[in-house]
Amino acid sequence: MLKLLIAPSLGVLAVFGFAPFYFFPLPLLALAGLFHLWANSASPRRAALDGFTFGLGFFGAGVSWVYVSLHDFGGMPLALALTATALFCAVLAIFPAVAGFLQGRWRVSRTMRLLLLMPALWGLSEWLRGWVLTGFPWLAMGYSQVPISPLAGFAPVLGVYGVSLALAVGAGALALLAQQRQRRHALVILALLAGSGLALKQVQWVQPVGMPVAVSLVQGNIAQELKWRPEKARHTLESYARLSAASQGKLVVLPETALPMFLGDVPPAYLEQLAQLAQSRGGDVVVGIPEEIEAGKYFNSAFSYGSAPTQVYRKYHLVPFGEFLPLRSALDWVLTILHIPLADFARGAQVQQPMAVANQHLAVDICYEDVFGEEIIRQLPRATILANLTNDAWFGHSLGPWQHLQIAQMRALETGRFMLRATNTGVTAIIDQRGQVTQLAPVFTATVLEGSAQGFAGATPYVRFGNLPLLLLLALLLAMARKFRQ
Repeated sequence: MLKLLIAPSLGVLAVFGFAPFYFFPLPLLALAGLFHLWANSASPRRAALDGFTFGLGFFGAGVSWVYVSLHDFGGMPLALALTATALFCAVLAIFPAVAGFLQGRWRVSRTMRLLLLMPALWGLSEWLRGWVLTGFPWLAMGYSQVPISPLAGFAPVLGVYGVSLALAVGAGALALLAQQRQRRHALVILALLAGSGLALKQVQWVQPVGMPVAVSLVQGNIAQELKWRPEKARHTLESYARLSAASQGKLVVLPETALPMFLGDVPPAYLEQLAQLAQSRGGDVVVGIPEEIEAGKYFNSAFSYGSAPTQVYRKYHLVPFGEFLPLRSALDWVLTILHIPLADFARGAQVQQPMAVANQHLAVDICYEDVFGEEIIRQLPRATILANLTNDAWFGHSLGPWQHLQIAQMRALETGRFMLRATNTGVTAIIDQRGQVTQLAPVFTATVLEGSAQGFAGATPYVRFGNLPLLLLLALLLAMARKFRQ
């Protein structure tokens, strides 16, 4: 029983490497511990069990906010919410379980298993988790290394999964070192990883373009349980109008669905007021508003108003069971349990152009979309600044909003662009091109975060090639492991 507790305990330990804790060495140690268990497993099935229980601990602690979304704000009964959250974590735990099983089936020396096979399978499992069944790449290990770990230097080159791979290689070397095997090789690999990451952090992949723009990020702090009540709509509109009027930026950004009604129901005078406010500063306002273009077909959209012509971005990557219902004919009953407004959005175009606002090209994404780095780069290199409009009130007082902030830090680092995060309740922040948070608004407070953002031009290797180099590298590692099969 004690042995069965080791793997899930390592999974829980890894969570403390992510925001809001940022203890980035812990995922390295946790993954090294898991690799040590795999290397000493009696059978592939036992390795799969260790991978599965590691995943249960990791996701059970790390994405516990799913319960908050389902129960506290989705209205799901307690027992059903707990069951759904547990099942969700169990499904995610299948990915490390399969990686453990496959490495156990591969006949290869322990050294090559730790340095080649396990890291490659771990990296492949995370990449697969990022797109299978629409994908859930939340808590990819690479996120834990942003922004201060030496391994963060790999982000502009290989993206978050490349950072995960580097971390996994380091974990394999650390496990090898702990077993007092090939100690010199293990130390060399650890030194090369740290040195290469630090060297890459010094590379200037992009160049500033133009002057910094004054930005205002508006955080309305509208309680989620009140947000969609018709009798509260007027209060919401007045709050955002007041906060916007008090802002000072040339570019003003409001959160996802800041105005809790369809665009056609927003008083025209209200939108004109926002436009005039922006025009008086020679800038623009970007605001999240649901948009119904015909009966029953609506989008989660963001609109710009002000000096530039009005532009629109429509959310492409929707959240299953939150914004659309998979297999609707079989799962329609779910909507009777979850009290989620507008739970069946239409999908926007896969490729959309950045908004030309406030003398910048703004790559807008909405909420959950910024978890998918390979989709964010579709608007680059033309975009000079990134903006994420989100409503993390669904996460409540959990780890979720802070983990989402760290995900945004990774997107900034991958692309070499400032990221502006305008949220309803937090975490509203300005992040520079190196993934550092330059300004942060207090959470659960109605406020305007004032600051500046520098536009950048050029393209990092990740912007140019996406995940292709990472996949080629994974294939190379697996081919090398195959060559050393016993």
